[in-house]
Amino acid sequence: MKATQAIKPSEVKRDWIVVDAAGKRFGKLLTEVATLLRGKHKPYFTPNVDCGDFVIIINAEKVEFSGTKLDTKLYHRHTGYFGGVKTEKLGDLLNNNPAKLYRLAVRGMLPKTNLAKEMIKKLKVYAGNEHPHTAQVKVEGK
Repeated sequence: MKATQAIKPSEVKRDWIVVDAAGKRFGKLLTEVATLLRGKHKPYFTPNVDCGDFVIIINAEKVEFSGTKLDTKLYHRHTGYFGGVKTEKLGDLLNNNPAKLYRLAVRGMLPKTNLAKEMIKKLKVYAGNEHPHTAQVKVEGK
């Protein structure tokens, strides 16, 4: 019986993956993104090593939500001062800063360790169709 091999951080091969968010459900899209960032789709996945790929999300503002979440779902943060609770609606956060919204949601799906800080750095979110990472993206057919 052969033992399972654990991969070393220097042996990890990272790809750049572009995900188009237009017309997709927010939660379903982010579970796929969290899987790609974590590296669970690779055959040599090791839980204590950052095996994930770089993920670029384009058209972040064109994602779909079910029901009335855009008006009713709230995000809270605290400034650290007395009475310093700040609340923002999902719709406002999506319009003003979609990258922050995506990071908050994906961060909750990653492990609660220092490894997650390295994984979340590989997530790039852009509201429009353009992104500056064209040199890194693999072109199909070449």
